[in-house]
Amino acid sequence: MSRNRKDPTRVVHAGRHPEQFHGVVNPPVYHASTVLSPTLADWEQKDRDYAADKPGVYYGRHGTPTLASLEEAIAELEGGYRAMIYPSGLAACACALISYASAGDHVLISDSAYGPMRRVGWRLLSRFGVEVQFYDPLAGAGIAALMRPNTTVVVVEAPGSLTFEMQDIPAIAAAAHQRGAMVLMDNTWATPLYFKAFSHGVDVSIHAATKYIVGHSDAMVGVVTTTREAWPKLKETHVDLGQTAGPDDVYLAQRGLRTMATRLAQHWQSGLALAEWFARQPAVERVLHPALPDDPGYAIWRRDFLGASGLFSVVLKPVARNALAAFIDGLELFGIGASWGGYESLIMPFDPSPIRKVSRWPYAGPAFRIHAGLEHIDDLLADLQAGFARLNQP
Repeated sequence: MSRNRKDPTRVVHAGRHPEQFHGVVNPPVYHASTVLSPTLADWEQKDRDYAADKPGVYYGRHGTPTLASLEEAIAELEGGYRAMIYPSGLAACACALISYASAGDHVLISDSAYGPMRRVGWRLLSRFGVEVQFYDPLAGAGIAALMRPNTTVVVVEAPGSLTFEMQDIPAIAAAAHQRGAMVLMDNTWATPLYFKAFSHGVDVSIHAATKYIVGHSDAMVGVVTTTREAWPKLKETHVDLGQTAGPDDVYLAQRGLRTMATRLAQHWQSGLALAEWFARQPAVERVLHPALPDDPGYAIWRRDFLGASGLFSVVLKPVARNALAAFIDGLELFGIGASWGGYESLIMPFDPSPIRKVSRWPYAGPAFRIHAGLEHIDDLLADLQAGFARLNQP
């Protein structure tokens, strides 16, 4: 499909080829391990094609038309070369890091990056002789001072996980590339629709497709898209580790993708409305949402991003735990749970202090993350208003 088409159109049509499947609109679900060849010549040709990294169906672990459809769609939406599907967002993060880091290398990871991604760095990579260093997410071009001759990877995430710092991706990418390092980005919050990673200097874009791509809280899928230059190492690691995703989960991701543009618009609208409401509450110390004009990252968000999702955080002024429990436990529309990106609203308390390495968490009060689902905004606000009434009870 032409990349001149608007994103909502491409979301609907990318990766679909009804003409290949008897006119069926959705790509079929292939449950496959063995793929037979009718002749020796065909087997030998498949062997050559696979060695040459030509798309095709060779063996279930290496992909089927079900996976190929989603990979094609995501790569097109991202503006990257090719994409690879994984069984979870964390699997995608881990395999991307492992692909570009080797013994003796130095890796820089944002201090506000996704917690499990951080853990892959300091616990897994360090076991194999990779030195991992965390850096201030607001470093911007100043990250050049941390670069070493053996720095091979810089991991960014904008906005930061839980704490929503907005990183200057182009400045960081320019500094990294000047020293020959790759830039890996967790782009799950904005999706390929609201942040064009490759246009801003990113080499490898990672998504927990479990979130907004699936969109219905019922499947675990990860996806990594790369530039042409970065692709061979990712493909090699994928083959070596045997990572693949089940066809039913991939199908659910395909189905969710088709409505992502419409859903995201509502998540953005409701999330911003909730953030503005929280900012007006006397019990609130700070709302962490880059699309709020008074947010420290607003200028970068306005410059680089095309929209916002429904995820943000709130910091309360110091309050007794029983008051916080009264607020959260009585909510009817906000489930207490991890993950996000589904149709339902969520709330999750957090404290980033124990894992921060270089950037101090400055707040004394409790914090929680909000995901604005697809419920009516009036009902969500009424639920929160009742919650704050409980919070403020003497």
